[in-house]
Amino acid sequence: MTATKKFASQADLEEKKVTFSQISEHAWAYTAEGDPNTGIIIGDDAVLVADTQATPAMAADVIRRIREVTDKPIKYVVLTHYHAVRVLGASAYQPQHILASQDTYDLIVERGEQDKASEIGRFPRLFQNVESVPPGMTWPTMTFTGKMTLWLGKLEVQLLQVGRGHTKGDTIVWLPQERALLSGDLVEFGATPYAGDAYFKDWPQTLDNLAALQPKALVPGRGAALTTPEEVSKGLSETRDFIADVYANVQKGVAAGKDLNAVYKDTFAAMKPKYGHWVIFDHCMPFDVTRCYDEATGHADPRIWTAERDVEMWKTLEGQ
Repeated sequence: MTATKKFASQADLEEKKVTFSQISEHAWAYTAEGDPNTGIIIGDDAVLVADTQATPAMAADVIRRIREVTDKPIKYVVLTHYHAVRVLGASAYQPQHILASQDTYDLIVERGEQDKASEIGRFPRLFQNVESVPPGMTWPTMTFTGKMTLWLGKLEVQLLQVGRGHTKGDTIVWLPQERALLSGDLVEFGATPYAGDAYFKDWPQTLDNLAALQPKALVPGRGAALTTPEEVSKGLSETRDFIADVYANVQKGVAAGKDLNAVYKDTFAAMKPKYGHWVIFDHCMPFDVTRCYDEATGHADPRIWTAERDVEMWKTLEGQ
C-alpha cells in the first residue's frame, strides 16, 4: 500500500478468456476468469438473460454464443442488482421486458447516474466500447417485490429476493425443477466480493437462505460456474467467510477506537494471507472496508459512491 498504487483497477488491461457452458438442462453460464458473469436460461419458447455485461458491444458476444445453441427469442433480461457493470449492456438484447426488484428500481432512481460514472472510472477495461451505451439509465419495464414467477413454456423460472447482501435489491434466478441458481453478486467464487454497497450484517443469513434451496448448480457473479452441490457449498461458504472476516476485523478496530485509515490497514493485512490471491482483492478492499466501517459506526444504509468520492477514499486509504 503505497502512494504509487494506481487507482482501483485502471491499470488492469489483461483480456480474459470467455467460457460458455451448460450447467443444467436449461441453464448456461457465460464466465470470464473473474470478470463479471452472465447467466442464461433457455426455456421452451424464449431465452432469459441475467446480468447483461457492461456495454452493448460486450453483450454482443453473449448474444453470439446464445445463437450458437438456440434461435429462440431473448424475451427477458433480469437485473440482479443496479450496478452499471451488470446493466448497461441491456439494450443490445432488445428484450420484451427488463425485470428487476422494486428495491433495485429505487436504487437506480436514487444513485444510478453517480454509480455509472463511478464504475466506469474505476475499471475501464470492463466497459469496452463504452460509447455504445445509450445515454441515461437502464430502466426496468417490470418490477416485483419478494417473488415473481415466469413460465418459459413449461419451464418455471422464479425471481426471488432472499435477503439483502451485495445490495438491498439483490435478486436471484431460480429453476426449482432442476435446482439451478443464478446468484448475481451474492455469491463469488475465487473472486473478491465487492461490498461497497453491501449489508454486512445481513449477507451471511442471505447466503444461508440460498443454501436452504439446496442448489445443484450455480452461476456466481464472478468466477467459474459451480456444477456440483459440493462446489456450490464451497462458493457459498467462502463468500460467507470473507464477508464475516471483513466485518469481524472492522468491528475489532472500531471497538478499539481506531479511525478508518488504521482499520483499513489492519484489515487488509489480516485478510491478505487468506484472500489476497482472489481476483480483484486489492481493488475491492478499500471500498469494502469503507462501507463496513460505515455500517459498524451507525450508517445503516450505504452512502452513494461518486467518481469524486472514489478518488478521495482511495487517496485516504492507499496514501501514506
